[in-house]
Amino acid sequence: MNLNLKQFFSLQILILLFSEFLFCQNSKIIHELRKPNSKIYVIAHRGAHRGIPENSLPAYQKAIDLGCDFVEIDIRTTKDGKFVSVHNSTIDNYTTGKKGNVKDLTLAELKSIDIGERLGDEWKNTRIPTFEEILQLCKGKIGIYLDLKDAPVAGLMTIIRKFDMEKDIIWYIPYRYLVNMESVDTLFGSSFIMPDPQNEKNLKPMFEKLNAGIVATDMGELSEHFVNVVHINGAKVFVDEKEATIVEWKKIIDWKTDGIQTDNPAGLIEFLNQN
Repeated sequence: MNLNLKQFFSLQILILLFSEFLFCQNSKIIHELRKPNSKIYVIAHRGAHRGIPENSLPAYQKAIDLGCDFVEIDIRTTKDGKFVSVHNSTIDNYTTGKKGNVKDLTLAELKSIDIGERLGDEWKNTRIPTFEEILQLCKGKIGIYLDLKDAPVAGLMTIIRKFDMEKDIIWYIPYRYLVNMESVDTLFGSSFIMPDPQNEKNLKPMFEKLNAGIVATDMGELSEHFVNVVHINGAKVFVDEKEATIVEWKKIIDWKTDGIQTDNPAGLIEFLNQN
């Protein structure tokens, strides 16, 4: 296509206006996001679970006590249609007794499992929590970083609205799944979608198709340029770097990344307070 000078500049203006529109839309979205307790959002991966059963109410309570901004939870559906927080598709690694797929077990069967016994007497009788129990614990205290493993969005949104916690929820979902969903804005209400583009080259088409105020990525894809592109589009970046060193934390912060998901929230908070 051959463009004369006037057409070229007109096209550039249209591109600029569209970019400005996206920036305003995404900036408006993140303006409603809860503010971090420090210079960067601290996300406790599966709760603050060092020495505590992961994805358990005690791990989430520990994250609250530490002053984390979000707890990351993994949601699956039981055989009888209830929602529970379990990372793996099976419960094999959480107990020395019963085994099986979460989706093949009822809530009562899952509640009968002691997920704390293997970590010592202190955590005996710790149970797999339901989504409702997690929301009840976290409401007004900490945000929810929801990793959708195996559960319907609509069903979870019904419960979220019951607790009046839409503004407290961010959804981690790979970008490729979101673009195939119908009526994304309606489906997720005023909660926050956080697509993972998987690769920096997908940022441009992602922002063209989605109003995303937050973008997820991992340390393998994160770079200063990646963060700059996201910020230019009026959004924030949350990086998944569970076992980061202090050197990596410094690099992440120097690149102006907005949030870190970590297995060591206590260490990250201490680092932020000292720096």
